[in-house]
Amino acid sequence: MKPVFDENGLATEAGDIRCYYYDALTAEYMGWSDEYINVGVSMPRHSTDVDPGDEVDGKIAVFVNGQWEPDEDYRGDTVYSTASASVSTVDYIGPIKDGYTTLAPSGPYQKWDGKKWVTDMDAQHAAAVAAAEQKQSQLRSVADEEIDPLQDAVDLDMATDEEKAQLTDWKRYRVLLNRVDTLAAPDINWPQIPSLTA
Repeated sequence: MKPVFDENGLATEAGDIRCYYYDALTAEYMGWSDEYINVGVSMPRHSTDVDPGDEVDGKIAVFVNGQWEPDEDYRGDTVYSTASASVSTVDYIGPIKDGYTTLAPSGPYQKWDGKKWVTDMDAQHAAAVAAAEQKQSQLRSVADEEIDPLQDAVDLDMATDEEKAQLTDWKRYRVLLNRVDTLAAPDINWPQIPSLTA
């Protein structure tokens, strides 16, 4: 026999009842148990005798206003910000929030066009230019380090013919290196570096 409850939720007649539990914070379905309710006792806290029905893939039953409502459940799924492509994990019940997508960018320098990720050509070019400028600076430092002692030998009239030839090669290389247009990145033909002195 099923218990009878008064307006305060206390049993006026004892009996057996199936209790369907929901989470105190999210109101999501947590499971069920069969309970015997004594007179003067209520159903267990955060439970109802309303059946949530069968489980549905990708959805979770949520107890709202005295009834179960199916809601989307992406918790644990990876989503990507459509503004920055940053990665996060869904930790809430309900549809994916605006500004996020489950579609992963296919690589760096991607931007969201409203439906899919596309290559951000401006960002890709800017990154290539920055990398070319860094390479140009590093190669210039190598050239400067090679030229300085060779120039000292020439200035002091102590240079061998080989050192004079090396100095010419390195200076020619530095001139060509300085003429490299980094804005053409990534399509740059870098000058051939002279062989390093021992």
